[in-house]
Formats: sequence, C-alpha cells, structure tokens
Amino acid sequence: MAYTSLGVLTTGTSSGTAAWEIRANASSRIRIMELGFFLTAATASQIGLGRPAAIGVTPTSPVDFPMEDPADFNVAGECQSALAWTTGPTAPTAFYRRIGLPATIGVGVIWTWPKGLVIPASGSMVLWNLAASSALNAYAVCDVT
Repeated sequence: MAYTSLGVLTTGTSSGTAAWEIRANASSRIRIMELGFFLTAATASQIGLGRPAAIGVTPTSPVDFPMEDPADFNVAGECQSALAWTTGPTAPTAFYRRIGLPATIGVGVIWTWPKGLVIPASGSMVLWNLAASSALNAYAVCDVT
C-alpha cells in the first residue's frame, strides 16, 4: 500500500458541474479510502460523488497527490486532482453518495470506504454540484496500487 492524500479548495459552484475530479493515470488503479469536504460559505449545498460519464479533458494545472510516506515509491502523476478543464467531466449516471448540507460555514461530511472505492486506470471520480453550492475545503486519502 502506498498512501497519498491531498487537500483542495474547490472553485466550481454552479449547479450541474464538477466541483473536483480525482483522476488515475493510464497505468494506475486508485482506491479512495477517505474523502471529506466542508462548506466555506453559508450556502445550502447538495453534493454527490460518482464516476463521470466522461472524464474531464485537458485539466487546467492538475496537481499530483503527494505521498504520505516519502519513503514510498514515487507515484508522480499516478493520482491527480483537477479543479478546472478545457471540457469538464460529464454528470455521473449514478452516485455512490449524495448529501444536502445546511447553509452553515464549516459543516461537512467525511465518507470512508474500508476496502477502497476503486478508480480504474484512466478513470476518475467527481464531486458533483447537484445544485448551486458553496466552494468546498475538500480532501481525499488514496491508496495507489
């Protein structure tokens, strides 16, 4: 197991758009072990997590997830974060999780998967704005296999 994690501040808040995409490269399989997010504004928000029907195209300034143990093998580019794209990911056809959060700054949720929620090679997962939402302080812990 090689754990990697990243915290982000999302910027996409429009209804029916991706807030955050976690991406696996063509040779990696990623397991999301934990994902959390918290509102940065007093805006009632509805968020879902799912696999997009199509991943985002040409992410703007993708960020690699850093290793939690610097002695682990280098996984540069194997697990990446995207907050903006030339063409954004499309809506998931089904959601693994959905939540409605009240208009309270700092309210949020932490979701866990004991065996990991798998992102296959060249795939992704998105936090999706089901309605106009607050920007989010979000993080994910992933296992790169």
